[in-house]
Amino acid sequence: MTTLNTGISKAVIVAGGRGTRFLPATLAIPKEILPILDRPVLFYALEEAANSGLTDIVLISAPGKAVMENFVTLRVADLERALGDHPSGPEVRRLMDALTVTIVHQEQPLGLGHAILQAADAVGDEPFAVILPDDIVDAPEPVLAQMIRAHSQFPGIHIGVEHVPPETVSAYGIVAIEPAVNEQQSTEQDGIFRVTGMVEKPAPSDAPSDLGIVGRYILPGAIFDAIRRTPPGARNEIQITDAMEILRAEGTPAYALAFDGIRYDAGNPLGHLRAAAAFALSRPDMADAARTILKDALS
Repeated sequence: MTTLNTGISKAVIVAGGRGTRFLPATLAIPKEILPILDRPVLFYALEEAANSGLTDIVLISAPGKAVMENFVTLRVADLERALGDHPSGPEVRRLMDALTVTIVHQEQPLGLGHAILQAADAVGDEPFAVILPDDIVDAPEPVLAQMIRAHSQFPGIHIGVEHVPPETVSAYGIVAIEPAVNEQQSTEQDGIFRVTGMVEKPAPSDAPSDLGIVGRYILPGAIFDAIRRTPPGARNEIQITDAMEILRAEGTPAYALAFDGIRYDAGNPLGHLRAAAAFALSRPDMADAARTILKDALS
C-alpha cells in the first residue's frame, strides 16, 4: 500500500444512496455490497483508497444499511473466523486491518453535496479525497494516487474527468477548461486542465465541453462552508458541483484530471455486468472459464 506525503490522509466514501436502479435486489442488500465477482462493490473503493495511501476512511451511510456497515467494521479476528483458509483471506485481512473507518449518516437523500457535508466533523479543515464507489476504475495506478500527485503540483480542487458522449452530458457535471501550466517549468501538464467553469447536468447544447466529472475528487476543507451556502440546484438537490463552483469563483483554483484507467459504472445493472465481465477476463484464475462462458452466452 502506497504512502504519499501530501497532507491528504482521509477519504470520504459516499454510500448513502438507495440503489433504486437495482430494485428489487436492494430491498434486501445495499447496492455497495452487491458483488463484482467475489468482491463487493465497496471493496474496490476501500482498496483504491488504501493503495493510494489513504487509510482513514469516512463512510457516508444511510438508515437501513447495517449490512454495509457491518462489512467495514469487521476486524481481523472476525475475518480469521469467517474466511479461514480461503484464498482471498490474506488480501482481505490485510486491507481491513489497514483501515480506520468512521461511519456517519445522511438521513435524507438531498444530493451529493449534502452527503459530503455530513463528513464535516470527521474531516475537519484539511484537504480530503472523495470516492463514489459506483465508479470502479481499472487503472495501472489508482486514480486517487494519480490525483494526489497532481494535487501536489497544483494545490486546490481536483476532479476526475473523462470524455462522455454528447447524448449523456445531461447526466454529469461538465467542466470548461484551459491548459494547466506549471509556473516553475512554464510547461503544460499532460492530462491536467485548469477548470474555468462547472455546470451540473446541462442540456447538451449548453455543455461547455465533453469532459464529465466522475466519482473522484480532492477537496479543501473550505468546501463544507461552500456547501452550506449552496442552494438546491439540479433535481432540487444540493450539488457538489455548485459548491465547487462557488469556491472556484471566490479564488480557489480548480483542476480536472483526465486519469489513466477504464471506468465502469457499477451503479446500474448493465454497467455492473460490464465490470464483472471485464474483471473476470483480467483475472488469471477466471479468465479462461469466463471467456468460454461469455462466448457461449453470445452464441
